[in-house]
Amino acid sequence: MRLSKLFTRTTKEAPADDVSINAQYLTRGGFIYKNSAGIYSMLPLGWKVITKIANIIREEMDAIGGQEMFMPALIERKYLEATGRWNLDVGFFAKGQMDKEANFVMGWSHEDILTAIATRFINSYKDLPFATYQIQTKFRNEARPKSGLLRVKEFIMKDLYSFHASEDDLMKYYDEVGVAYRNIFNRCGLHAIYTLAAGGVFTMSNTHEFQVLTSVGEDTIYVCSECEYAENKEISSLNQGSICVKCGGVMNEERGVEVGNIFPLGTKYSKPLKLEYTDDKGNKNFVVMGSYGIGLGRLMATVVEVLHDDKGIIWPESIAPFRVHLISLDVNGEAEKIYNDLIKDGVEVLYDDRDDRSAGEKFADSDLIGCPIRLVVSEKTLAKDSVEIKYRKSDEMELIKIKDLSKAL
Repeated sequence: MRLSKLFTRTTKEAPADDVSINAQYLTRGGFIYKNSAGIYSMLPLGWKVITKIANIIREEMDAIGGQEMFMPALIERKYLEATGRWNLDVGFFAKGQMDKEANFVMGWSHEDILTAIATRFINSYKDLPFATYQIQTKFRNEARPKSGLLRVKEFIMKDLYSFHASEDDLMKYYDEVGVAYRNIFNRCGLHAIYTLAAGGVFTMSNTHEFQVLTSVGEDTIYVCSECEYAENKEISSLNQGSICVKCGGVMNEERGVEVGNIFPLGTKYSKPLKLEYTDDKGNKNFVVMGSYGIGLGRLMATVVEVLHDDKGIIWPESIAPFRVHLISLDVNGEAEKIYNDLIKDGVEVLYDDRDDRSAGEKFADSDLIGCPIRLVVSEKTLAKDSVEIKYRKSDEMELIKIKDLSKAL
C-alpha cells in the first residue's frame, strides 16, 4: 500500500473528549473514526488489524472443533420472551415506522436464537457434543461509553456456543476453550489472566474472564503473585494481601481489562426453548450448553493500551496492519524497486512515497502507526547499496544490503 494513496492520513490533533491511549493513537493514526459516542468506524488500517485478529480467532476456534456460521442481527421478540430476556435493559429495540411496538431487538447476544436453531438438528446423544461460532456485530445499550473501543455501544464480537450431553462434558470443553483463549491472546501479544467472575445476565453461576493488567482497566481483580489465581472483586471475599486459596501466595489488587469471557450456561436456555436429546437408554434430557465471547475491537484497543510508547503504537507482528513501513527520502525510483520486490516476495509493505513530507514527519508517522519494521531508503544508504532497518520496539538501527533484504525479512 502506497501511503500517498491511503484513504486516511495521520493527524497531530488527538480527540479532546477521550484521553485513553487507544482512542488517542488509533484516531491519530487513522485506524478508527468516531461517528457517535460509543460508535466507531474501522478505517482501512484498523480493519486490517481486526481482520488479522479475526483470522487468529478462527484458527483457534476451528482447532477445538468450532464451526463458523452467521446469525441475524435482528432477533425476534419470541426468542427472548421465552428465556425471560426481552425486557432486560441491555440492547436496543427495533421496530418498523408503521409498527405500534417493537417486535425485534438488535442482537446483543445469540444464546436464545441459536438454541432455537439447534432444536432442529439436535435430537440424539449421537448429535452431541457440537460447537459453533460467529464473528458479528453486537449492540449494547451502554449508558456511559468511554475509553475509546473499551466501552462502546456497537462492536464486533466472536461468540462461540457449545452443546453437550452432560455437565462433565461441558466442563471438559470449557477447559479446552480456556486453552484456546490463552493461545489467542498470546498470539496477539497479550498476557491474559484467567479470573473467576460473576455470570451476569448470561448464566446463573460463576464464570471466568480473561483479564489483561493495565492501569486503565475498569475491573478490579485480586491476583496471586505466585500462581496467578485470580478473582474479580465483584464476587471475591479477598483483599490486598490475602492468602491465595490455591498455593498460599499473596494476593495483589490490580486493575484489568476483560478481553474475553467463558460462561457455563447449563440448561438455562435449553429448558425454556425445549432443546432436548434422547440418551442411549431412550430417556429425554435437556442439552447442557456453554457460551464464550471475545470482543475484537476491545482486544485491539487493549493491545494499544499495553503496547505503546510516547511516540505511538507498537504492534506485535501477528496483527500489525503491515509488517514493514518503507520510507523513501527523496529517492523514490530506487525505493520503488525495493517496494515492488518486497511485494513479489509476499512481504506486507506500507510504502511512504509522499513527496510533500519531511523526513521528520515521515519518521513520526511511522512511529505512530507502529508497524514492526521500518526501512529507510536514502542517498546515504544507497551509497552503500543498503537500506536502514529499525524495529519499532527498539531504538537500534543497522544497515542491511539491498540484495540480502528479502532473505532477512
